[in-house]
Amino acid sequence: MSGPKLDELANRCGEWLRGQGPQSEIVISSRIRLARNLSSFPFIRRCSETDRVAVERTFREAIASVPQWKGLIYVNVASELSPIDRQFLVERQLISRELSEASGARSVFIDSAEIFSLMINEEDHLRMQVMHSGLDLDAAWEQINQMDDWLDQRVGYAFHPRLGYLTACPTNVGTGMRVSVMLHLPALVITQQIEKVFRSLPKMGLAVRGLYGEGSQAMGDFYQISNQVTLGRSEVELVKQVAEVIPVIIDYEQQSRAFLVKESRKDLHDRVSRAYGILCTAQTISSEETLHLLSSVRMGIYLGLIKDLEIPTINKLFIHTQPAHLQKLRGMNLDTAERNVERAHYLQDHLRRRGNGDVGQN
Repeated sequence: MSGPKLDELANRCGEWLRGQGPQSEIVISSRIRLARNLSSFPFIRRCSETDRVAVERTFREAIASVPQWKGLIYVNVASELSPIDRQFLVERQLISRELSEASGARSVFIDSAEIFSLMINEEDHLRMQVMHSGLDLDAAWEQINQMDDWLDQRVGYAFHPRLGYLTACPTNVGTGMRVSVMLHLPALVITQQIEKVFRSLPKMGLAVRGLYGEGSQAMGDFYQISNQVTLGRSEVELVKQVAEVIPVIIDYEQQSRAFLVKESRKDLHDRVSRAYGILCTAQTISSEETLHLLSSVRMGIYLGLIKDLEIPTINKLFIHTQPAHLQKLRGMNLDTAERNVERAHYLQDHLRRRGNGDVGQN
């Protein structure tokens, strides 16, 4: 079932890089994730394979009984997916690295619009996530709260009257909620202000992570800001905690962009032009360098330094030049050197046809 369905996804961009929604020039996406466990089974690390199969079946039956979820894509991660397909879903932010690399019975249900996914047998029995483009935390919370209610009516969650939802990791106990916003902050990186801006976040109970969440590095100047602790605060308070900080970071990034335009416009224009030129002419290029250069081009478009090129095109290239996406689109397995060549060709094909890459002279 998964092959053709995933092939359909490969040709699209996905919700988190749609490039729309409030503050989308800086805020890539807003995501809320809930961790839940069944009261009648041990936590995943203590589960036998029989337990894992039973947990997977319990959630599969419960999800199938929700009338609003009739069109979900079901993917058996354990038996149906090749390593490339698993990596493909990680790149699209639809499953976590933990689910991809785990063993035993596990699966994911994916909304066809890629706004939400339900991961079964990750670190917890269930990880559900909702993702909206731009800064849209309130709408994401409203949606996932409704989803949680639907499942709560059908399964028995592990819940303690004083502690709240019980989870495999103590930091998730309480609400089991992770609120995160992904930001594109190239100007703060260029002006070397990024560490200064982030230094105060841990004191406010917030964490900074990379493109693929916990344990990942920042690539393409993407950073995720999220809450660290879930115990002792309500869901609404956690949403508010993150939502209050993001506008401050947005303002810092906007100030840095304005500073670059005013104080070092020629250097900025040179950086953007060089990035665009390399992307259009390189014969071989890595995914890391591609993300770095696309980041400069994306900022250049917003600042009016590049004409006849649209943000959705750049967002599409961010995802389609990732290793698994390239191989899915090409329809074959490629080693690192082959991917680097194919990536260069793909970039040339999609950038050169866009108005011949008119880089503004202002």
